[in-house]
Amino acid sequence: MIAIRFERVTKMFDDQVVLKDFDLKVRKAETKIILGGSGSGKTTILKMVLGLVKPDQGRIWVNDRDITDLSEDELMDIRKEIGMVFQEGALFDSMTVGENVAYPLREARRHTPEEMEAAVRRLLGFVGLADAFDKMPSELSGGMKRRVAIARAVVHRPSIVLYDEPTAGLDPITSRTICDLVIALRDLEGVSSIFVTHDLSAATTLASEMAIRESSGQVTFRSENNEFCLANTRFVILKDGQIIFEGTDESLDTAEDEYVREFLT
Repeated sequence: MIAIRFERVTKMFDDQVVLKDFDLKVRKAETKIILGGSGSGKTTILKMVLGLVKPDQGRIWVNDRDITDLSEDELMDIRKEIGMVFQEGALFDSMTVGENVAYPLREARRHTPEEMEAAVRRLLGFVGLADAFDKMPSELSGGMKRRVAIARAVVHRPSIVLYDEPTAGLDPITSRTICDLVIALRDLEGVSSIFVTHDLSAATTLASEMAIRESSGQVTFRSENNEFCLANTRFVILKDGQIIFEGTDESLDTAEDEYVREFLT
């Protein structure tokens, strides 16, 4: 199943071409890591998946539904299938952590208060913040806010999650925690995702490790080796609105394109 598909998409803002004849496919339980310089179209891609920006040419599908010409009301149903994690977390300062995570469930109006609290506590446990239910965002570190944002993004069990620079500005240990959550969602929950980043270390971790749930219920992470090669994560590098590289971390290491080599150094 193809979760996201762009077909020959072109987008211009004034006289600037942001995307040109852009093609992209993201399969179920696959992550596409998108790299590129400023203005290369990374954030525009995320906005197009949400229907916030319309292409000038081409078509976009989400979960086999053509969203290109959908109205705002029709797009609301599509957005229920998508979670979004912003760089700064974008939490509501006046709400507790529990209320922030529950927000998508309250908006859906399909759950009892007891069901919402159970779902929120489960997700906060998943992101390692079980004790933060009654805290305010101002009491959290930047990394903790990002983890709360991930819990909020997936509390309604979306099939797709979009990440916009979720590890930017974080220390290596916290960044690693965020990567572990993204990997676990991909491998254990079957979530499809687009991960926009400038963080090559985080990108490499996503592309080279897999989450496994042991019989005890504990989640462990396994690195690629001679017997295991990760198949559900690909790098995509953009330049001037087009893809100049798409492939595994192994093929990225041997890429000969001068721009790709300069971008990675």
